Amino acid sequence: MGQEPRTLPPSPNWYCARCSDAVPGGLFGFAARTSVFLVRVGPSAGAIPGTPPFRVIGELVGHTERVSGFTFSHHPGQYNLCATSSDDGTVKIWDVETKTVVTEHALHQHTISALHWSPQVKDLIVSGDEKGVVFCYWLNRNDSQHLFIEPRTIFCLTCSPHHEDLVAIGYKDGIVVIIDISKKGEVIHRLRGHDDEIHSIAWCPLPGEDCLSINQEENSEEPEIPNGKVIAQTPVTKGCYLATGSKDQTIRIWSCSRGRGVMILKLPFLKRRGGGIDPTIKERLWLTLHWPKDQPTQLVSSCFGGELLLWDLTQSWRRKYTLFSASSEGQNHSRIVFNLCPLQTEDDKQLLLSTSMDRDVKCWDMATLECCWTLPSLGGFAYSLAFSPVDMGCLAIGVGDGMIRVWNTLSIKNNYDVKNFWQGVKSKVTALCWHPTKEGCLAFGTDDGKVGLYDTYSNKPPQISSTYHKKTVYTLAWGPPLPPISLGGEGDRPSLTLYSCGGEGVVLQHNPWKLGGEAYDINKLIRDTNSIKYKLPVHTEISWKADGKIMALGNEDGSIEIFQVPSLKLICTIQQHHKLVNTISWHHEHGSQPELSYLMASGSSNAVIYVHNLKTVIESNPESPVTITEPYRTLSGHTAKITSVAWSPHHDGRLVSASYDGTAQVWDTLREEPLCNFRGHRGRLLCVAWSPLDPDCIYSGADDFCVYKWLTSMQEHSRPPQGKKSIELEKKRLSQPKPKPKKKKKPTSRAPVKQEVYDGNEDESIRESSGPVENGVSDQEGEEEAREPEFPSGVASVASREPVTCAPVLLGSEKSKVTVNNKVTLLKKEPPKEKPESLTKKRKARSMLPLTTSLDHRSKEELHQDCLVLATAKHSKELNEEVSTDLEERFHLGLFTDRAALYRMIEVEGKGHLENGHPELFHQLMLWKGDLKGVLQTAAERGELTDSLVAMAPVAGYHVWLWAVEAFAKQLCFQDQYVKAASHLLSIHKVYEAVELLKSNHFYREAIAVAKARLRPEDPILKDLYLTWGAILEKDGHYAVAAKCYLGAASAYDAAKVLAKKGDAASLKTAAELASIVGENELSSSLALRCAQELLLARNWVGAQEALKLHDSLKGQRLVFCLLELLSKHLEEKQLSEAKSSSYNAWAAGTDGPFVERVTAVWKNIFSLDTPEQYQAALQQLQSIKYPSATNNTPSKQLLLHICHDLTLAVLSQQVASWDAAVEALLRAVVRSYDSGNFTIMQEVHSAFLPEGCDHLRDKLGEPQSPTIPAFKSLEAFFIYGHLYEFWWSLSRPCPKSSVWVRATHRRTTSVEQSQQINNASTEETDPKVSEPEPSRPPELDVRLTEQSEQMLITCKELFSEKHASLQNSQRTVAEVQETLAEMIRQHQKNQVCKSTTNGPDKNESEQVAEQSLSSPPSECKEEKNQPLSLPELTKRLTEANEKIAKFPESVKTWPFPDVLECCLILLHIGSQCPGSVTQDMQQQAQELLQKYGNTKVYKRYCQTFCT
Repeated sequence: MGQEPRTLPPSPNWYCARCSDAVPGGLFGFAARTSVFLVRVGPSAGAIPGTPPFRVIGELVGHTERVSGFTFSHHPGQYNLCATSSDDGTVKIWDVETKTVVTEHALHQHTISALHWSPQVKDLIVSGDEKGVVFCYWLNRNDSQHLFIEPRTIFCLTCSPHHEDLVAIGYKDGIVVIIDISKKGEVIHRLRGHDDEIHSIAWCPLPGEDCLSINQEENSEEPEIPNGKVIAQTPVTKGCYLATGSKDQTIRIWSCSRGRGVMILKLPFLKRRGGGIDPTIKERLWLTLHWPKDQPTQLVSSCFGGELLLWDLTQSWRRKYTLFSASSEGQNHSRIVFNLCPLQTEDDKQLLLSTSMDRDVKCWDMATLECCWTLPSLGGFAYSLAFSPVDMGCLAIGVGDGMIRVWNTLSIKNNYDVKNFWQGVKSKVTALCWHPTKEGCLAFGTDDGKVGLYDTYSNKPPQISSTYHKKTVYTLAWGPPLPPISLGGEGDRPSLTLYSCGGEGVVLQHNPWKLGGEAYDINKLIRDTNSIKYKLPVHTEISWKADGKIMALGNEDGSIEIFQVPSLKLICTIQQHHKLVNTISWHHEHGSQPELSYLMASGSSNAVIYVHNLKTVIESNPESPVTITEPYRTLSGHTAKITSVAWSPHHDGRLVSASYDGTAQVWDTLREEPLCNFRGHRGRLLCVAWSPLDPDCIYSGADDFCVYKWLTSMQEHSRPPQGKKSIELEKKRLSQPKPKPKKKKKPTSRAPVKQEVYDGNEDESIRESSGPVENGVSDQEGEEEAREPEFPSGVASVASREPVTCAPVLLGSEKSKVTVNNKVTLLKKEPPKEKPESLTKKRKARSMLPLTTSLDHRSKEELHQDCLVLATAKHSKELNEEVSTDLEERFHLGLFTDRAALYRMIEVEGKGHLENGHPELFHQLMLWKGDLKGVLQTAAERGELTDSLVAMAPVAGYHVWLWAVEAFAKQLCFQDQYVKAASHLLSIHKVYEAVELLKSNHFYREAIAVAKARLRPEDPILKDLYLTWGAILEKDGHYAVAAKCYLGAASAYDAAKVLAKKGDAASLKTAAELASIVGENELSSSLALRCAQELLLARNWVGAQEALKLHDSLKGQRLVFCLLELLSKHLEEKQLSEAKSSSYNAWAAGTDGPFVERVTAVWKNIFSLDTPEQYQAALQQLQSIKYPSATNNTPSKQLLLHICHDLTLAVLSQQVASWDAAVEALLRAVVRSYDSGNFTIMQEVHSAFLPEGCDHLRDKLGEPQSPTIPAFKSLEAFFIYGHLYEFWWSLSRPCPKSSVWVRATHRRTTSVEQSQQINNASTEETDPKVSEPEPSRPPELDVRLTEQSEQMLITCKELFSEKHASLQNSQRTVAEVQETLAEMIRQHQKNQVCKSTTNGPDKNESEQVAEQSLSSPPSECKEEKNQPLSLPELTKRLTEANEKIAKFPESVKTWPFPDVLECCLILLHIGSQCPGSVTQDMQQQAQELLQKYGNTKVYKRYCQTFCT
């Protein structure tokens, strides 16, 4: 498994006559979607020895639609030039070395269908389009020529290799012409014979016609006379053969000298051999040719099912061919082949490259006709990636082309050892998950809701679960069985069951032993166990902790719920993301720090990733669920939604995330630090996975149809591009296919005829409307897939778990073109169509009996005849036949004879009315006849019931009326008049049916009105209506109306939740007030707090206090915010804060008096906090809130809030005289600022809260045995530590004014020398407070110490705590050893990997190097250099250090203490800068401590400096 990046590219485009090409020296390019991928082939590819010699080296990006043609320049010296044509109407010329466009033209007005770079003329590129127009473009002189030969669709064209003016063109209808471009495209030959599309034209590589011994006599028919006149045999046409391949299943060889065909080869029907393909397929043929340069008597062609044939042309009378790869099974393509390109490598191998509908690119050795290698490709989005936990290195990829790929990334012989699984899939594969212990067991989920299980080691079709999701499957996870499956006996229940989460918000539990049985919705168990009354949230993600005891569910509202097995007791809800949760991942369990397995990272449609530490919650196992609103770590940097996160199995706390911003980001979560950013994709990332074997290697998949393997160490960027318009990615995006409005064929300037072709990977439906189903992808589907990029939000439904809302995007240019042309044609076409209709409608009937009336206006003779017939009929005793036929003919006499005749007359008249489009007259006639029921029946059958007819229905009886109203309601539904239909149903008291009708057609408002008016208030239908409408409104973002619905359904909790969904301060405030009104106190207080925090970010202090007023339980928080406001104002006045804020409360104005007194005064006056009881109550409220520790990436606003929380506790404790608690809270605030590296804040805390130092606190604590004394000692030490630094810096300044410094390794650069010092000091991150460098001091300054300074230097003795120095030293040792071990493991894995790929004689060497580099930093002494540390030695060190740490009393370990050695170093620096200031005794003590404890890497160098 090589240490190099790899690409799994998109599939080469289908149905293009020439969209791949290769040049000598080993460069191959193929068009895929809107770009061209370049592959280096041969020795120069730099592949690992033993693996196939090829590598994907880049991409030509620039076209905005499908690339339909690609051709290299085959002229020595310019092999780096190539040309592409695209459906965007341009032909671009590229330089492949720089991957940039040299020039381009947009001469064609129609879809370009053929392209070739002339092999004779260096700068001539010829292209043809679907309307038959050919353009010749001369690159060097930027000149072009327009030729219009025939008004037919060009399918392919090839320039002659022997004569610079000849071009052969093949058309869709089978005609082939050879033209001379120097004579304005005059047709030299018209070659007739094929009767279907010409797919390929190949000129014989040798000029003249001597190379084939074709029997002249055999073909001695009369010479054809093209164009009606005999052409003199000019030397131009003298002799050359031409081969053409057509869809009519024949290859024809033509003689140019005679202008006619000389040989026909009919493709043989071969028995299908092996090949992973559905046997029922009837696929269309594509016949492509290659005439090898060095073998003019042989011709290579494709065949029906993807086989390649080598034809022998020497014996024209019998078909003789050889099959490629005849010996080895399964090496052939399994579907039709589109392109063949020859390639000569640097080591002179003759290769042939083929692209096919089976999505493989294959390379053939022309010497042996065997397949040398295969490059697989993807025909859809890469939705999901999963590494097998059992079969190391097996990567499953779920792709939108309906196939699962399983890539053996460890294969030594083949970099792209990929197997395809298509059986039983039949739609986009959106989720995958390997069974944790069972080999080859892979679960998959699809976008149509199917869940299945594949055994990747067998050829059996997958098992499919009988329970489908209603929408896309988002996530699959294996976890322990829950009831009811877990209730089975030992033998009946599986050890693990499969959980699937679908787009409709449901999580199902499937029994893998009985997939045919029912799957269970886990919501039932959750509801029963936790007795939940309100609506459960819509689930969008499921993730099990590695030990199988805890399950996390992510929801559409952004909450994450944590459940405990076996009965899914809810122990905690995390309210952090406020948008749909896309991904949740638990940290692995095998790190050096077991407690990290409680870390859970999550990403949502917001761009921020949160990491939560659930150790305390899970271990405390609370009675009622806890709500968490503070993350342990926050990773911000991405600018669009997060789709996937994955922890590195090789490191502690290292995470990679994939985002819609087009990048993947690696984070050090514990330090909230971005490490590296991968920007190789050209689309939105959908999935990411860390290689289980190589710590440096990550795989990612995106909607650009690519999977990339990339190395973290090779990325130049460390964080995501900022701002949504990040330039690079925008450029890339531009070349993604653009959305096209679907239109009818439009007679536009550049209208593609193949309207459906959007992209290179469409399927057969492009040129034949109904595609067969094969490879598990019906071709219609494949085409849908290909079209996906067009509708960005359409994709969202799968990739991003959101409702689909297609934005109708019209490109500016398209729009203008279309409208202009359409207008013209519409005006021509439409009116004539409409006239007849409009006339028929307006023709008014003259009377109810128009036919009878007209017959009474005939000639006199006719009327006389009528009288005679009538008299005969009336008076003859019995009618003979003659009279009755006469009467039938003269139906209008029915008016004067009997009733039967009248009925006959009415019937004829009625038919006439119907034919003339007057059903209402027909109905009236029927009513006259008295046949009301019949009228209603015919009208109902013909869909012609009207209000007036239905109004008369009661005449025919009650049941007829009921039936008629129902029939009319049905008819109205067909006419989309649902509201009217419902009203009619109400008229016959069908209330439920009316409500259901309105509901199912989304007339929720009307349905609710009806239900509320006509049903009992407690009817469940009403509640259901409210909830359904609420859910839909919520989905569409109409949160306020949705909240009203939930209130209507008496589901106030949901109403408050939905109002809060928008997440802005106003919505949160309303939601909090609502929750408070309805008595949901806990929710109300959490929302009010969130609202206040939002306002805090905007520094709107007044608003924040108002929000907190909403709930009594937030009184404590009001105090914190008040203190924060006063502190911020204080900092702003001292110009220490960068943020200015306008809206301070009035009470924040006073600035006199000590800070603490100002705080308590405001509390007393504004918050009426006076009695100890009130203080005690506030203290209890705040003590329950625990914030995570700070890192140097904690945002400053958040840091300040957390510090003020501690300071508030300190002040409250002082007020109730609880001095122990006060000291501890104050220390926590100081340590927080220390951990975050924010020295300024630390000093401000000191000056505001300890203006007189710490002595007064010591007195308050009383006896020296008090348990709080260690905390006090730490606080005092930090106080002195801060002053020590300020003093040192004041020495180093021309004017001794203390200024804001940030500690060194905490992101500080003061001067070049400083950064060098730090770099030499250590590459470890074990102790970030190390080594303050010596600032440069102007030499002429004479420093005098004030009394205060001298006093301070004496108190520094407090910092020289021997036990703390010893403890810190042990901790540093532990950290160093762990780091060394981790590094050794990494090296070992790398060596294993190398060993498996090379035969590894140098393996030991590399190990030694690794060990050396681990055991000794370069600056160490000579004799230590060559003592590599062995594993036992390291383990011993670790154990010793841990034992030492264990022996320290808890009091020392509990509270942090400034780094003792750091303080020693500073004192020694001060001593050297200002001699005499530090007593000899103290210097001595500092040196002793350094010598004794300075043996870790971090301090070694400094100890040598000061102690020698």
